[in-house]
Amino acid sequence: MIISVSGLRGIVGENLTDAVAVDYGCAFGTFLASRQIGEGKKLSVCIGRDSRPTGQMLTSAAAAGLCSVGINVIDLGIVTTPGVGIMIKELGCDGGVVVTASHNPMQYNGIKVLLDNSTAPPAHVAAQIRQYFLDKKFAIVDSENCGKVTSSERTDAVHIARVLAIVEKEEISAMEFKVVLDSVNGAGGRVTKRLLAELGCEVAAINDEPTGIFAHAPEPTAENITSLCEVVRAKEAAIGFAQDPDGDRLAIVDETGAYIGEEYTLALAAKYIFGKKTGRAATNLSTSRMIDDIAAKAGGCVIRTPVGEANVAAAMLENNCIIGGEGNGGVIDLQVSPIRDSLVGIVLVLQLMAETEKTISQLVGEIGGYYMIKDKFAADQLQARQILDSAKKRFTNARLDTTDGCRFDFDDGWLHLRASNTEPVMRVIVEAKDRSCAKQYIDAVFGMRKEIAEANKK
Repeated sequence: MIISVSGLRGIVGENLTDAVAVDYGCAFGTFLASRQIGEGKKLSVCIGRDSRPTGQMLTSAAAAGLCSVGINVIDLGIVTTPGVGIMIKELGCDGGVVVTASHNPMQYNGIKVLLDNSTAPPAHVAAQIRQYFLDKKFAIVDSENCGKVTSSERTDAVHIARVLAIVEKEEISAMEFKVVLDSVNGAGGRVTKRLLAELGCEVAAINDEPTGIFAHAPEPTAENITSLCEVVRAKEAAIGFAQDPDGDRLAIVDETGAYIGEEYTLALAAKYIFGKKTGRAATNLSTSRMIDDIAAKAGGCVIRTPVGEANVAAAMLENNCIIGGEGNGGVIDLQVSPIRDSLVGIVLVLQLMAETEKTISQLVGEIGGYYMIKDKFAADQLQARQILDSAKKRFTNARLDTTDGCRFDFDDGWLHLRASNTEPVMRVIVEAKDRSCAKQYIDAVFGMRKEIAEANKK
């Protein structure tokens, strides 16, 4: 089980149980209560979940933990992660909980917490919540002060209204786009179909029932959404959208049925926003240079942060950024919420298509691009540290950024090595001007890994 800035995540029945969820609810509630000064209002938390079969059990357990420390709970049911973030402010809650394991396989689940500003907690706050959980020092209340559970079914309607407010609905509707949507049987299907219908789109939805029995591996990568590509071609659709189980990430398939990659989601959204105004954008160290090119052309700039939605959102709020997100297909528009939101990505891309009257492949061609390789491999803390130390010695000619693992910037590309916040793996991302150049750097990393593994055996 991993406890990080991204919350708690594990395999249900092995290291993630209802008892663990109760304790984590107690920990978050105790933390919220500790921040309250004096005798104020009764604190409340809204809680939503993705569609995994274990979600209801863990939601009930986390809610029980929150109630036991005197926090009222508003159950939102099966909703997207950004939907929970939006409802925190809509309902005047003091925090939010999302029961989800995002892109991880079905046997996983997790509990993600959000603060009253709808952002994930920064590292030092996450550490406090984690310590409450580990120490089991909970502020349990008596029966008179126990929290109560109510429910709300307004999330989809509020979410759609917020998203539609950032685009010209009539302009998109006039195009009558034919769209294929793959929601991987997660939480995004219901709300996204409603959104697309309101935008006048003809929608062909696949894997849209929220069963939590994923039709394919849930991360929206090229190898996992081949069926979406086939349906886009068969339907002669204008575009295909693929969501992850909790609806905060978006991948795009163009009108030819070609997967264009998650990196282009943020780039296309930024192309639209920077076409309207100039300003700052924020993204993490692992995201493509395409957004830098787009911002620079418009006279803007890009702020780079450590990987993690909380870091990007904090930079956006601090610098009043006009767009932001991460290269994993997550787009953030502060007018909606400081959370990655696949619905935001969808409407901004459709608006760009409508205004330019260009196809996705044409728009991608205008942006250009680089050759990127994303990979990961199993690595414990010792192995990760050894690999980072070896890379520092190997790439002495690069500009080095150590705010999150190691990012090495070369004249012809960059390499980012970091331990994952959500899995016991090391992630390696390389972007370069062409395939041969990128492969040179990725081969060097795997060579170092092999040398270290052999040395550790001796």
